[in-house]
Amino acid sequence: MDGEESTAVVVVGAGPAGLVLGNLLLAAGVECVVVERRSRAHVEQRARAGFLAAHTVRVLTGHGLADGLAADGRQHHTCTFRTAAGAFDLDYAALGRGEVHTVYPQQHLVRDLVATFLARGGDLRFDTPAESITGLDTDRPTVTVRTPGGGSTRLRGRFVAGCDGRHGTARAAVPAGAVRRYRRDHGVSWLALLAEAPQSMAAVAYAVHEDGFAGHMARTPDVTRYYLQCPRGDDPQAWSDDRVWAELHHRMRADRHGPLRQGPIIERRVVDMGSDVLDPIRYGPLFLVGDAASLISPSAAKGANLAVMEAEILAAGLVAGLRGDTGPLDRYSADCLPRIWRAQEFSHWMIGLLHGPAGDGDEAVFLRALQQARLESLRTSRRHQDHFAENYVGI
Repeated sequence: MDGEESTAVVVVGAGPAGLVLGNLLLAAGVECVVVERRSRAHVEQRARAGFLAAHTVRVLTGHGLADGLAADGRQHHTCTFRTAAGAFDLDYAALGRGEVHTVYPQQHLVRDLVATFLARGGDLRFDTPAESITGLDTDRPTVTVRTPGGGSTRLRGRFVAGCDGRHGTARAAVPAGAVRRYRRDHGVSWLALLAEAPQSMAAVAYAVHEDGFAGHMARTPDVTRYYLQCPRGDDPQAWSDDRVWAELHHRMRADRHGPLRQGPIIERRVVDMGSDVLDPIRYGPLFLVGDAASLISPSAAKGANLAVMEAEILAAGLVAGLRGDTGPLDRYSADCLPRIWRAQEFSHWMIGLLHGPAGDGDEAVFLRALQQARLESLRTSRRHQDHFAENYVGI
């Protein structure tokens, strides 16, 4: 053991959740240490989500964390559904609350948040994995970290924020039986792709096809995110560029709606659609944020937006708690979980909307007919469209 240090808050994980939280604490004058197991280069290059909800943009802008977003983010307000019956657009900025998404790749946001935190004098330690979190039944919990040199250090704080994902040290530190875990495997897998090619259409596109879902999402002027539904357990490397583009053209009905702009596939991985939620998302002085608190499928682009929402709520609670008012911290779970469940419900609904069961059995045929009925209602019903828009952008 190399030594022991004290701080007010130890933040485990330097993704959007941990970095927003760290910046908000630093701006409020709260001493904190952020530890991250990966290198700076890794977290600043890791491509993940890119659709920021209106609430997320308000949080980042309100706290002076949106310079890059303001300069390079692109507003999106329309999504397209392509089906066997045709295609229809939804201009969700003219529906619901009149809100839009801002497209800004997560790795760019992380880069901005890292730079701001360090410029403000923040203590951010890369290549420093948290090995254990102990003392959660005391008022001075301890995070033991491995240092880049191979030694270890104990970081003692008043509070610990677990922002290190569903498989991280923070979630594992919660004793069995201390929280209830809700989980669901949706039985759907996506091949997640990044193509070095401009977007092929102005809108996000959801293609509902009997051979499986396909999706198109803008990221940057030169890179586009695509998704292809694939069998569970598929090897992503078995999908050559030619096979990917052939299947995307087929499922997105390019012969009817126009060709896709092609380019090299620079990332391919399989994502199994699953959801889980912990309740509560606190154990003593340990607070879970982002994927450590709840995992949500990517079908409705809610993960990073939930993380930023929770980080803002927790930051305010920690500031108050360190000043003697524990009420906001005591309400952390109660404040966050209804919004988490609302996002989970919409994500679950989107999975059902986009994925029809395969096969010719009575149940599969019936469920695909219900899927088409939902799509037709979304195409024709203003009330259905308003509900969709409010939940699609809301968090």
